[in-house]
Amino acid sequence: MKPVIQEEISGCGIAASAAIAGITYAETKKKANSLGIYAEDPTLWSSTEHVRRLLRELNVSVGPKTIPFEAWERLPDKALLAIKWRVERGKPFWHWVVFVRDGGNAVVLDSKKGLKSNVRRDFGRMKPKWYIAVAN
Repeated sequence: MKPVIQEEISGCGIAASAAIAGITYAETKKKANSLGIYAEDPTLWSSTEHVRRLLRELNVSVGPKTIPFEAWERLPDKALLAIKWRVERGKPFWHWVVFVRDGGNAVVLDSKKGLKSNVRRDFGRMKPKWYIAVAN
């Protein structure tokens, strides 16, 4: 799995979905927009429903609930993670990233444009709040 860079400042949910589905940001954005999902909509990163619906349309199965993060070792081999979790004006917000473990190697694919590397291994710096398991 390869990282996909978000093209809008608030496009992390679209980029994470693209990485999981193995398609481009543009293809995923087009599908999202056809579903009424737009990067500019703050509910894309304050609710899980939009990303879940987008992934279903991309034929990706995700777990039915968010699971509190306990430890990196306890994550499934593929998961959507909520990092940079915070509350603004009484509403939760976060940044979507993808956790992948393959052959014993674990990485986080972070879509943020300004990073030196979008494949992260600095697990101590990231503070996940919860995750959603990705089945395929």
